[in-house]
Amino acid sequence: MQDKRKIRSERRAEVIKALAHPSRILIAEALGENEMSVGELTELVGSDISTVSKHLSIMRNVGLVDVDKRGLNVYYRIQCGCLTDFFSCVDGLSRSRIKALVGSLS
Repeated sequence: MQDKRKIRSERRAEVIKALAHPSRILIAEALGENEMSVGELTELVGSDISTVSKHLSIMRNVGLVDVDKRGLNVYYRIQCGCLTDFFSCVDGLSRSRIKALVGSLS
């Protein structure tokens, strides 16, 4: 039982680490709405293609995104639909923290 928990915790940490960059969160949020090409993601993030490709590689290695090659174009899509719920949860934590900080200043 402990081994399963440890393995599960390590896996969760890998996924969370793969999201732990503002550009990767931006990519995940955009891909949650629609699949996008590497070029579109590069424009969205505002970085060079090699940097965006590195971000996508990290996300792909943990199963967050999937790739579809069509001719010369490469398209990415989100692999787990639950990210929207996760981001909503994180946003709720942020709002709660801001309310608590504002309340303590009063």
